[in-house]
Amino acid sequence: MSETLVQIKNLSVDFSTDNGTVNAVKGISFDIPKGKTVGLVGESGSGKSVTSLSVMKLIPNPPGKISSGEIIFEGKNLVAASEAQMRKIRGKKISMIFQEPMTSLNPVFTVGDQIAETLMLHEGLSKDDALDKAIDLMDQVGIPDPKTRYKAYPHEMSGGQRQRVMIAMAIACSPDLLIADEPTTALDVTIQKQILELLADLQKKYGMSILFITHDLGVIADIADSVVVMYRGDIVEQNTTEAIFTNPQHPYTKGLLACRPRLDKNPERLPTVSDFMTPDGKEKHNPDADKLVEKAFRPITDDQEVLLEVKNLKMHFPLQKGFFGGVKSWVKAVDDVSIKVRKGRTLGLVGESGCGKTTLGRSVLRLIEPTSGNVIYKDQDITELSKSEMREMRKKMQIIFQDPYASLNPRMSVGAAIMEPMVIHNIGASKEERLELAGDLIEKCGLPREVLNRYPHEFSGGQRQRICIARALAVKPEFIICDESVSALDVSVQAQILNLLLDLQEEFQLTYIFISHDLAVVKYIADELVVMNKGKVVEMADCVSIYKNPKEDYTRKLLDAIPKGIPKTLASTL
Repeated sequence: MSETLVQIKNLSVDFSTDNGTVNAVKGISFDIPKGKTVGLVGESGSGKSVTSLSVMKLIPNPPGKISSGEIIFEGKNLVAASEAQMRKIRGKKISMIFQEPMTSLNPVFTVGDQIAETLMLHEGLSKDDALDKAIDLMDQVGIPDPKTRYKAYPHEMSGGQRQRVMIAMAIACSPDLLIADEPTTALDVTIQKQILELLADLQKKYGMSILFITHDLGVIADIADSVVVMYRGDIVEQNTTEAIFTNPQHPYTKGLLACRPRLDKNPERLPTVSDFMTPDGKEKHNPDADKLVEKAFRPITDDQEVLLEVKNLKMHFPLQKGFFGGVKSWVKAVDDVSIKVRKGRTLGLVGESGCGKTTLGRSVLRLIEPTSGNVIYKDQDITELSKSEMREMRKKMQIIFQDPYASLNPRMSVGAAIMEPMVIHNIGASKEERLELAGDLIEKCGLPREVLNRYPHEFSGGQRQRICIARALAVKPEFIICDESVSALDVSVQAQILNLLLDLQEEFQLTYIFISHDLAVVKYIADELVVMNKGKVVEMADCVSIYKNPKEDYTRKLLDAIPKGIPKTLASTL
């Protein structure tokens, strides 16, 4: 039996709001053993990040406060510790990797200086010694050429490299406890796999305990020894990872396990948490949730109508300019790509960050002008259209962006946002008619009409994505590009949005290009798959063929990186 490092006893955290007090965490208790990994899982708003911030005593006060309970670390109650005592603990004894490294790193200091600062503060090292140790740490976390890269600024590094810098800072003082708050959520599956392996290796090397927070139980299986499941501020289940995966007890846990797309099954609809549980937390006895009907395979044939064809498309960006203004080198973001999108079907576009998939999607819609090549839509070459002709064409072609909050105007109500494209494209004879259409659309996307008077900040991420889908449908398009439109969502919300996209495709006979780095999601929604790497298409076929028999090493690498959802105690026996 492992010795306990941290004991959380009856912890409650409250936040004061204009509408009264919100109980974000409601009297929870669990232990973190020495040298082990505890997975803390649940949807957004379940209280898991608030719990982790409480351990660091980083709850903003006001409006938040730890209203009761104890957090025992090395025999001391951290809840009663002074700010001066906590400063000595944070970074040295307990470290944290935050979800979004770009907002956690200071943009005006080099990454080497930021790692060195931790060492100078807690270890008392000189600047030179601290920089030497920073370079060594960057090497340990797998950043290439650390002797050069330590001089880089955060914006000069990729998302995966920035996350590695955060890990280097977190392990700089060999902490006893490392808190990892959604450290892989927005990363490619290949980078995610590397980060998970890195954390496991560092844990062995330093004997750290890890509190790993995520909404994805597939990731938890790969790394955690035990799991704590949170729902609306309460712990609904905690057990060993093996027990949680092989014999879940609570309907919420069952729902979370079921709603992630899997490579070995392809149901007609993805189950969601609501299939297993009522809104008040009672179990639903729904036998159909376990007996999911397999989606019928719809083969791709040459005689199917092609709605859109991309021919030899190139999108090159100037990288270096010479002394007299000439371009010395180019980034070939999209390099001679040719694809066909068949009417009423979904083409999945996958690859790691930087492979060119988003650039290709935006070039197709001429949101950025391609360098060369042709985009044929219903026998019309849209690369030759004028701006006014292209504006008219956009009634037929729409896009759903990755970040719904960034793509909605915060000063515009939901109703106004959905009606704006109707006004631009002269849909609806009057404001009342457009409002009626907007209400119909928002209801089709699973939200009540009353939300039309509210503003984007009043909604969750999944609800905002539904609003963006309703807005894309406002001009009655035939073709929609979904650009990483579910990658930042909880797995349960992701399942709801994927089901919604399929329902809408059937109802309106829509054609999709679905862009994602998550091959399990793409396998669920797409008929055909295009794999991109470094601006080029490396493999293209129907989904079943690629998943059963990938031809390229790069495709195999992407498939191997997907979390299998098998607890590590069982993985070794398979």
